[in-house]
Formats: sequence, structure tokens, C-alpha cells
Amino acid sequence: MVQQSRTAQPNRSGRIPGWMRWSGWTTRRWLTGGVVVALTALVVLSTLGLWALDRAGTATSDLVDRSAPALFSSVQLENALLNQESGVNGYGLTGDRSFLQPYAQGLSDQRAAVDQLRPLIAGDRTAEAELAAVLNRAQTWQTQVAQPVLSAPPGAPVASAAPDVRQGQTEFQAIRTAAAAQQHHLQTERDHAYSALQQTHMLRDGTLVAIGSVILLLAVLVFTALRRGVTVPLERLSHDVRVVSDGDFEHAVCPSGPADLRLLAEDVEGMRRRLAEELAFTDRARLQLNEQAGELRRSNAELEQFAYVASHDLQEPLRKVASFCQLLQRRYAAELDDRANQYIDFAVDGANRMQTLISDLLSFSRVGRVHRRYASVDLEQILTETLDSLSMAIEDTGAVVTHDPLPTVTADATQMGMLLQNLIANAVKFRDPQRPPRVHLSARRDGGQWVFAVNDNGIGISPDYAERVFVIFQRLHTRDAYPGNGIGLAMCRKIVEFHGGTISVDPDYSPGTRISFTLPVSVQPPVPATAPSDVPSEVPAVVQDPQTQTGATA
Repeated sequence: MVQQSRTAQPNRSGRIPGWMRWSGWTTRRWLTGGVVVALTALVVLSTLGLWALDRAGTATSDLVDRSAPALFSSVQLENALLNQESGVNGYGLTGDRSFLQPYAQGLSDQRAAVDQLRPLIAGDRTAEAELAAVLNRAQTWQTQVAQPVLSAPPGAPVASAAPDVRQGQTEFQAIRTAAAAQQHHLQTERDHAYSALQQTHMLRDGTLVAIGSVILLLAVLVFTALRRGVTVPLERLSHDVRVVSDGDFEHAVCPSGPADLRLLAEDVEGMRRRLAEELAFTDRARLQLNEQAGELRRSNAELEQFAYVASHDLQEPLRKVASFCQLLQRRYAAELDDRANQYIDFAVDGANRMQTLISDLLSFSRVGRVHRRYASVDLEQILTETLDSLSMAIEDTGAVVTHDPLPTVTADATQMGMLLQNLIANAVKFRDPQRPPRVHLSARRDGGQWVFAVNDNGIGISPDYAERVFVIFQRLHTRDAYPGNGIGLAMCRKIVEFHGGTISVDPDYSPGTRISFTLPVSVQPPVPATAPSDVPSEVPAVVQDPQTQTGATA
């Protein structure tokens, strides 16, 4: 099912439905398409806006730079002709040459107005024809009316002025009519330019409003699309992931949104299913381990009970064998020969060694079970007590035991005493006959642990047996050469490892032996375990005469 949801599948006609094609788009594709559409719309609207602004600029230029100045110049031209008429009429009626000044100024203004008007109406044939009509009428009036009057001598009214008044008015009225037609045409052109300007302003404003509306619409669409297409699916995915991370591993992660987010959700869902399966397997394994641990604890408790009981029961027959052999030897000493006494000694020695072996086994089994009282242990004091207990052996062998300043560690005091006693006793016992024993206990701190070493000048240990010596009952020499049961170093390893350290033999040390061990600077005490309450305590080896029932210590 996951594979089908990852790709769009065609229908029966072999075509992929449109909604499935759209649903296959990734977030990047949606964003790219949205950006392309938005940019296209903005480019179109920007082009339309630029066109509207260009239209507005053109209309404004036509109104300000052409239509309005042309109408103004036409009015100036009419005023210049009116000034000419006023000057001619005044001179003709009075003969005063001061009236020639308005006429001369009118001519100048006429030329200036015509020079301004011609380029403004260039291309407008109607306006050009109307200007030509006005100028023709003006020239006719100037030739037929103004020139005859102006050519008369000053000082008295012009005699011909009165008869030509009617003709001058008629000619000038024609000028006015032509000027009015021209101004009407230019006014119409100005009105058209102003109307076009208003339309372009409306188009510009509408385009700008449309651009703003489209931008606002695009912003709303982008926000909505991002929320529905990205934010909401991510929120759902985040919610589902939080629910799963809070411990509800059966909560399914539902894919939604674009294709890549759905793929991400499907991958998270696959990871959730796998984690759920792994956790279910882990829970089953933990339950099985708990059951096995409970069974092991029960079995260990039974084995410990059996070991205590068996050891006690085994020691009783051994004590009886040894005691009766000794009683037999004492009571019938006169009747036994040397060979019989030797046999009895062998039997007593074997029983005693068997009893010692059982005691050592009990001591070995108790490491980590019985003595688990963790406290601050001063190794200086432990070493002093150990040397006191070994004082006879040290004095007999002439051994010299030295040591570095020893630290205080968190450990079980009894086990620390057993550890140091076994190591120093071995160093004294396995001495070289050619020289007195020299034993040195060193101590140094290395990070989070203490490193101790017991050095001696004894017979040494071959590198081939560097690991074998820590195995229980492994002896490298016969009992005749060196007594013991081969359990001392095995007990040392068990004590050190129980405290979280390591122990080893330095194969390169010579002459003699160096046994190094480590202890943590700070150790977390394990949960105390108590021995079974019904375990019988140790009893002394008492020899009883079955006939007299009198006791004797073996």
C-alpha cells in the first residue's frame, strides 16, 4: 500500500486522473508553479500599468505642450489683430501718430503668435487651413484698409477713413469669424485632449488598483496555500510524531499535503512501525529475561542453600573419619606397626585437606554474597591488620614488606582484607630460596581509578600461565613444594571484579612477580544480598569417642 501511495497509478483507460497528477506535485513544484503564475500576473499587470502610465504621459503632454498652448496662441493672434484695428481706427480718426504704436505692437505680436502656433498645429490640416484663412483675411484687411490709412499724413483725420469704415469693419469681421472658427477647433482639440487625459488617469488608477488587488490576492493565496499545503500537514505530522514520542507507539502517522511531505510522513510511519515491532520484541524479550532472572535467582538461592547444607554435611563425615582414625591410632598404638601408622596418617591428612578444600570453596562462594557492606575503607589500616595476621610467616621467612601511602576507597573491608592477605601471603610463600622475600605494595591514581601493584622477588610466574593462575584450583607446583589449594588468586580476581576493577600479572616483570589490580575511585554499592537464614553456622571439628562420648578437638 505504501508503494501505491508513492506514485500516481493510471486508471483502466491507461490515463492518470488529473487529481492524481496534481497530488503528485512536491512542495518545490507547487512553490515553483505558484511563483511562475505570480510573476506572470505581475509582469502582465506591470506591462499594463506601464502602458497606462505612458498613455497618461502622452495625453498630458498633448494637453499641456500642444492643445492648450495652441489655443492660447490663437487667442494671442486675435488680440494682436484687434490691436492693429484699434491703432488703424485711432490714427484714421485723429491723425495722431501715437496710435501707430498699438498697430506696430500688434504686428509684432501677430508674428510671434504665428511662430508659436505653426509648430503646435503641425499635422492638423484643419487647424493649418484655419490659420491660413485667418492670415489671408488679415493680409487682405491690412492691404485694403490699414495701409491706405497709415499712408495718410498725420495731423488731421484721414479723409478717406470715413468712407472706408464700413469696408474695414466688414473685412475685420471676416477676420474675427475665421479666428473664432480656429479657436473653436482648437478648443475642441483641447477638450478632446483633456477627456483623453481623464480617461488615461482613470485607466492608470484602475490598473494600479488591479495590481494592488492582485498582489493582495496573491498574498492571500500564498498564505492559504502554504498553510493548507505545508503548515497544516507539518503540524499534523509534528502532532503525530509527538504522540508517538510520548509513548503511544500504536498511533499511526497519517500522510497529507504535497508528495514530498507525504513521502516524509510515510517514512516516519515506516520507522514507527519498525520501532513498534522492535519495542514489542524488546518487551517480550524483557519479560522472558525477567522470568529467566527470577528463575535464576530462585535457582541460585537453592544452590546456595544446597552449598551450605552440603558443605556442613560433608564436613561431618570427614571429621568422623579423621577423629576415629586418630582414636584408633592412640588406642591401638601398641598393636600397629609403622606401615599401619603411616596409612592412618594418610587418611587423616586426606580428610583434613578435604575439609580445608571445602572451607576454601565456601569462602570463594561467599565473595560478593555475604560480605557486601560498602563503606570508606582505609587501606593503610587494612594492610596493618593483614601484616599482623601474617606476622609469623613474615618473621619465619625474614620477609620485608613495604608500601606506598595507601588511599581510602569505597569497598567492603572484609574483602579488601582477604585481597591483600592472599596477595602478600602468595608473595611470601612463593619465595626464592636463595634470597629473603622483598614485597612492595604500590598505589597511584590514574583518572577515575586507583592502580595498585604487589611486587616481589620470588620465583615468578611464566607468561604462559599469566591467566591460568586466576582459575580456581589451578596449581603450578606440587603440594610438597608449596602448600595450598590453588584458590587464592581466583578469590582475588573475584573480589577485584566484584568491586569493578581488573587484575592481571605483568609478564615483563623480573625477577619475581608483579600482580597489578585496579579499584574505582568512587563505586556505586550494589544492592545487598543476604545469605539464606536457615544456613547452619560453622562448627569446630570435634572428635568424639563413640564409646566414651568425650570430645577432643582435631
